[in-house]
Amino acid sequence: MVTERLKKLEEIKKLGIDPFPSNFSNVISSQQAFKKAQNKGVREVNEIKKSFQNTIFLAGRMMTFRTHGKLAFAQLQDFQGRIQIAFIKDLTTVVGLNEESLSSYKFIEKLLDLGDLLGLEGELFKTNHGEITLLVKNLTLLTKSLRSLPEKFHGLKDQELRYRKRYLDLIMNQEVKNRFLIRTKVINLVREFLNKDNFVEVETPVLQVLYGGTNAKPFTTKINAYNLPMYLRVAPELYLKRLVVGGFEKVYEIARNFRNEGVDQTHNPEFTMIEWYEAYVDYQKVMDRTEELYKFIAKNLFDEEVIFIHGKKVNISQKWPRITLKDSLKQFLKIDTDTMSQSSLEKFLKENKIDIRGEKNKGKIEFAIFDKLVCPKLHDPVWIIDYPKEVSPLAKETKNQNNLTERFECYIGGKEIGDGWTEIVNPLDQKQRFENEQKNMRDGNEEAHPMDEDFIEALEYGMPPTGGIGVGIDRLVMLFTDHWSIRDILFFPTMKPKIN
Repeated sequence: MVTERLKKLEEIKKLGIDPFPSNFSNVISSQQAFKKAQNKGVREVNEIKKSFQNTIFLAGRMMTFRTHGKLAFAQLQDFQGRIQIAFIKDLTTVVGLNEESLSSYKFIEKLLDLGDLLGLEGELFKTNHGEITLLVKNLTLLTKSLRSLPEKFHGLKDQELRYRKRYLDLIMNQEVKNRFLIRTKVINLVREFLNKDNFVEVETPVLQVLYGGTNAKPFTTKINAYNLPMYLRVAPELYLKRLVVGGFEKVYEIARNFRNEGVDQTHNPEFTMIEWYEAYVDYQKVMDRTEELYKFIAKNLFDEEVIFIHGKKVNISQKWPRITLKDSLKQFLKIDTDTMSQSSLEKFLKENKIDIRGEKNKGKIEFAIFDKLVCPKLHDPVWIIDYPKEVSPLAKETKNQNNLTERFECYIGGKEIGDGWTEIVNPLDQKQRFENEQKNMRDGNEEAHPMDEDFIEALEYGMPPTGGIGVGIDRLVMLFTDHWSIRDILFFPTMKPKIN
């Protein structure tokens, strides 16, 4: 197919036409054309044939083409949709073509292909079937497509190919394009929501001498200028909290993060997060604000406070329940870890094929059981709160329960959609937590949090009581599009290269 199109390309050049011109001016969209026809009406096609009077300019990709003697119809696709176009023999002109060499209609019939990008000048009319159509006066070839689009009736259905060649997926599947437009809307709504409450958007380093902000394995690199190893950030948290120390009392960043971990349905090595921090609030207030954000997004997307999970409408307008992690184990698994011995807990892990890296302390066991067995059961919106201290190195202790922390996670549809806590502002406590993490690292936990002396020093200057949260933008888009594979909502997911 490429060979045939290359031959056509050479024929087009020989006819004196540039198959890749620089511009095409005064273009309106297909949707604007429909509105124009609706508002101002259209003339009869026979009147237009006599004299074009209300011409407009459209541009896009030719997706279908069919001829009926001296008449040809095509579908032109632009960013906003499709519109029908019509070519009439002895009426439509190909711009730049010497018709002594080849007629314009023959050029359209023989040298154009599906996928070609066209610039069109013409006037709108309505067919006998009531379809708004552009009668083309002048056609300008804007780009000659050298490869055939996927076959019309079967389309682009190979899922892996759709991920690898997202540009084809977007051309062939309007639903995919709409999904990514929702992604953009979600990000804009997050900004709108926070900005109206006087949060300040900032940028923090992606390249870091020391990674931190969560338990994760980083990607490593090197800065030649300093001859030093460096890391791609796993989270912006510790830099954002430095800004809180510096007086930025409401701060957020929409950050690209990188974690050198596994790839699965909900994880990609690079991903986008929103993290925000607010001085003088605790984790209860952060949950309030986050719940309000999710309802705000739903209202703006769907005109009501609902989401769709596997096609089922879920009302999220009510106050979401808040359940402690230990109580969730009792409620969903009927186990009380406070009454179980260490050997009983480890036996439970083995029976349920739950693996834990490094030391098997009680807090890590409780969290592992919750993560593996309870999370998939959390369909309706719920806050799980008060996490074990052993798995929350940056969260403040729960008052009167020094083995727990003021940490929460939001779950909807069996997926975690947000993780936050009341921040540790006591530098002595934070340093002790980091030292405990160093022990975990020595015990073989590659995801343990490193010691960050500079961050400890920042805390020593004084940080106000603060609450914060990290929300995966990708998870948020999965939630609001009801697509539960992260690859479906990333333009270009990380893929292992194909070996030919």
